[in-house]
Amino acid sequence: MRILMIQPNYHAGGAEIAGNWPPSWVAYIGGALKGAGYTNIRFVDAMTNDIPDDTLREIIRQNDPDIVMATAITPMIYKAQNTLKMAREVCPQAKTILGGIHPTFMYVQVLTEAPWIDYIVRGEGEEIIVNLMRSIEAGADLRERRKINGLAFIDEDQIVATPAQPPLKEIDKLDPDWSLLEWDKYIYIPLNVRVAVPNFARGCPFTCRFCSQWMFWRDYRVRDPKKFVDEIETLVKQHNVGFFIMADEEPTIHKRKFVAMCEELEKRQLGVHWGINTRVTDILRDEALLPLYRRAGLVHVSLGTEAASQLNLDVFRKETTIEQNKRAIQLLKDNGMVAEAQFIMGMENETPETIEETYRMALDWDPDMANWNMYTPWPFAELFEDLGERVEVRDYSKYNFVTPIMKPEAMDREDVLKGVLRCYGRFYMRKTFLGYPF
Repeated sequence: MRILMIQPNYHAGGAEIAGNWPPSWVAYIGGALKGAGYTNIRFVDAMTNDIPDDTLREIIRQNDPDIVMATAITPMIYKAQNTLKMAREVCPQAKTILGGIHPTFMYVQVLTEAPWIDYIVRGEGEEIIVNLMRSIEAGADLRERRKINGLAFIDEDQIVATPAQPPLKEIDKLDPDWSLLEWDKYIYIPLNVRVAVPNFARGCPFTCRFCSQWMFWRDYRVRDPKKFVDEIETLVKQHNVGFFIMADEEPTIHKRKFVAMCEELEKRQLGVHWGINTRVTDILRDEALLPLYRRAGLVHVSLGTEAASQLNLDVFRKETTIEQNKRAIQLLKDNGMVAEAQFIMGMENETPETIEETYRMALDWDPDMANWNMYTPWPFAELFEDLGERVEVRDYSKYNFVTPIMKPEAMDREDVLKGVLRCYGRFYMRKTFLGYPF
């Protein structure tokens, strides 16, 4: 069967400032398919290549696929639905498949809005997609689909969701096919090198109310450190990757395996740099190990400080204090790593005073980088249910961490945006002028 994988052409700025990011789902799902014998796979990165709809339509026509699959995070959902609509119009015989975190939880809305989607893959997709593909290849999917775990689809005008597929038990059997990607396009601008986004672990043992990764991956599983470094070595030697960011929510949770991974990276001397997102508490816990992490190539750590006021930290079910945030940032800087502080803005209790307080905290902590992200209440996250009518924006394409989505009790959304932009301007202007040699 001819399989066409498409990354929808969605752009929102933000992370794209630092470069183009390779969509890891292609490698992991593509690797599972190839391991099952499906080798006629082509990937089209409409996002990185900014492919217009008319051009993408022609690409689909020329490939004449039997299967067209796409992915969608929340702000990408409309583009993903439209991509598969084009596929249905151009190749009506092809099966259309959508995966990703948004359709996993919002499958009823997605299938209602986009009935041309044949199947939604819900959750971790490697085993589900292989089971579905075998059924399609045998021409039996319409008869067997209710027996395939992890799917959602329309059957006789009814939306059906089959039982969830259990999480992968043997995560070390993951065999991603990174050769599917266009590596010359994925450049990390700060270092001007190719960038990858591999998984060291899946899942998260924490249940932050604003997040949903723990809901998507469910069980927390960590890969064998040596096998993970084998994958990094493949990325470096076969695809000339010079920088990678772990896709994990918090790769340092399993201290023993994270340390073993760093020791293996140091031992192999691959010359690759890397970055992570993690928790303040893990940096404080590992103070004595930070020199090892740096020798292993860790150069950029983004910390989920989330908000300056302790009240917001409690709302987010965090476990850190203001002073802990400050100390963790200083430890990273002392060990030669870029320390990035992440703040979440625009909660219901936001005021001009709390925005200013957050800015003052950033000055006091003095991270190398700071991001003031708009609180983006995923429609399937626990905290969303509590917000009710305060969520004023229901256009999911705006759920990009840049657009204010909800109205605080004491401010308009527009004023929150103005306050955040003022924080950015003052923080980075100060960094610029303090760097002048006078």
